[in-house]
Amino acid sequence: MDIKEIQNLIKFVAKSGANEVKLEMDDIKITIKTGSDSETTIVHQVPAAAQVPQMIPMPHATAEPNAPAPEAGKAVSTESTEDSKYITIKSPIIGTFYRKPAPDKPLFVEVGQTIGEGDVLCIIEAMKLFNEIESEVSGKIVKILVDDASPVEFDQPLFLVDPS
Repeated sequence: MDIKEIQNLIKFVAKSGANEVKLEMDDIKITIKTGSDSETTIVHQVPAAAQVPQMIPMPHATAEPNAPAPEAGKAVSTESTEDSKYITIKSPIIGTFYRKPAPDKPLFVEVGQTIGEGDVLCIIEAMKLFNEIESEVSGKIVKILVDDASPVEFDQPLFLVDPS
C-alpha cells in the first residue's frame, strides 16, 4: 500500500463519519481514528524480523475542533469564476466516474439535457460498490467536467448546471 492509497483512505474515513477504522494486511496494520479529542494515526508494522512500528501523526480531519462534520450527501457548490451563474456538482466520494450504468446502456445525462432534483447523473465506483450520484438541483447540464471511466477525488467538480 503506497502513501497515495493511505491518504485516500484517510480522506474516505474522515468523510464517512466513522470514529475508528482498523485495517490489517500481511505486513501492514493501519488504524485511523477521528474525533474531536484524537488525531488520525497510522501504524505501519514492518515484517516480524524487525518489530519496530512507525507512528506518523496526521492532522485532524476537520479544520476547526468544534466544526460540524461535513455531510456526505452535500455535493453541490456555487462556482465563483466566470461561470458564476452555474452550479457545480462535485463528487461526494473518491472513486471511478462512470457516465452510464453499464457498457451497453445509454448515458445518464448529456450536455444540454434538463435535469431535476433526484435524477441520477452518474455512478462512482468506490471499493467495488457502485454509488449512484443524484442531482440536488434542477437545471440544464452545461458541461461535463470528467471523462468516462476516470478516477475522481472527493469534492472534484463533475458537472456544471445552469439553474435558470
